[in-house]
Amino acid sequence: MAEAGNINWYPGHMKKATRMMEENLRLVDAVAEIRDARIPESSRNPDIDRIAAGMPRLIILNRADQADPAVTAEWSRALTGGGAAALEMDCKSGKGVGAFPAAARNLLSELIERSRAKGKVGRPLRFMVLGIPNVGKSSFINRLAGRKAAQTSDRPGVTRGKQWISLPNNIQLLDTPGILWPKFESEQVGLALAWTGAINDNILDIEHVASALLERMRELYPGAIEERYKFSPEPGVPGYEMLEQAGRKRGFLISGGEVNTERMARVLLDEFRAGKLGRVTLERP
Repeated sequence: MAEAGNINWYPGHMKKATRMMEENLRLVDAVAEIRDARIPESSRNPDIDRIAAGMPRLIILNRADQADPAVTAEWSRALTGGGAAALEMDCKSGKGVGAFPAAARNLLSELIERSRAKGKVGRPLRFMVLGIPNVGKSSFINRLAGRKAAQTSDRPGVTRGKQWISLPNNIQLLDTPGILWPKFESEQVGLALAWTGAINDNILDIEHVASALLERMRELYPGAIEERYKFSPEPGVPGYEMLEQAGRKRGFLISGGEVNTERMARVLLDEFRAGKLGRVTLERP
């Protein structure tokens, strides 16, 4: 199994998807980029900066309900400006999704004015929806459309082919497949994507991923570990030892009193992803 920094994860369909985006960009007015509010930097595909350079961009911080609200507000401020605006939402419950049409019109107000001056009234605003796998693109589209317009799945990379979705308020969305970039530039990015489930658990060293999550949680939210796993994380103790401590507290023991660390690692990641460790943001602007 690979560690999160050494994955060369780039199936053929991702190369094809990137090409498709580049070709279709001339059909849209702006880009809606979905990121995970818990890891706004690592869930940003650097390829999108290249593909959509110079285009107006709405950055959707999805899963804001699971992220630390104070830190999400910091990220929103940091990401707004220079032709970009940030919106916080939770696409699963629909919270905040209703703000998109007004934000889209605001972002493209100059274009709307130019069209009006040329007598082109009622032309739809067209957005390309971009994001990495499993970041909530399909949930975002389905919420806005008020129907199951895009395929959703917990498995990375389910969206296929080109799909236009018309919204009631004269906005059209072009759905695209979720793409990860050819190679993660740092182990930290690979780990962050692994923590949130953007990379399939089966190709990773799950104990390494969970140990690193405990180290990051100790740094940012030590109280959450204490509350959930009933031990106080001591500075400098390796993540793997904390994983053992948590497993012992949960009674995940195998023969000879040894801790089943793989089981504990899976439980930890499941609980983090389900929001059971509280509202957590693992990156700072």
